[in-house]
Amino acid sequence: MTSRLLPFLSLMLAVGIFFAYVNPLWNGKIAEQRAAIAQDDQALASAKRYVERENQLATAKNAIDPAALDRLKAFLPDSVNNIGLILDLNALAARSGLSLSSIDVTKNTAAVPAESSLPNAATDPIGTVDLKISAVGSYKALQSFLIGAELSERLLDVRDITVQNSANGVYTYQITIRLYWLR
Repeated sequence: MTSRLLPFLSLMLAVGIFFAYVNPLWNGKIAEQRAAIAQDDQALASAKRYVERENQLATAKNAIDPAALDRLKAFLPDSVNNIGLILDLNALAARSGLSLSSIDVTKNTAAVPAESSLPNAATDPIGTVDLKISAVGSYKALQSFLIGAELSERLLDVRDITVQNSANGVYTYQITIRLYWLR
């Protein structure tokens, strides 16, 4: 009888150990560790993809002609550089025969409605600055100035021109120019 009872008790002891110790340990701490390892593996795979993509982009950037990058930086600079910009506009006006009276630099604060699909200042990587220029000169000088601004390396828009009439052919101009830069 003990020969039959001993295997039965051993089986019951094994089932008890399984349900009391192995199964809770397997489904509890070990399962948590497996989930943490799986998350770490996903993070590691994502980091690996990120590094690969970063290397691809660095290779692509290094393949770009440095002269083209310099032209792009002149077209859409990293900062406004008010002083250099004012000096460039003053030199352009002097070459054109236009005399600048004043230059007022103001940030463009046009609010974009929340429901609009246009980008707003918080998400738009392009910043704008408005220049209000007062100038005196002939119409031919204004044309020359605007052609020079059009051929400029900087990205800019002439937003508004107001002309005050004159009897002697020398006019007073109020010009609003919008400049763009990377934030």
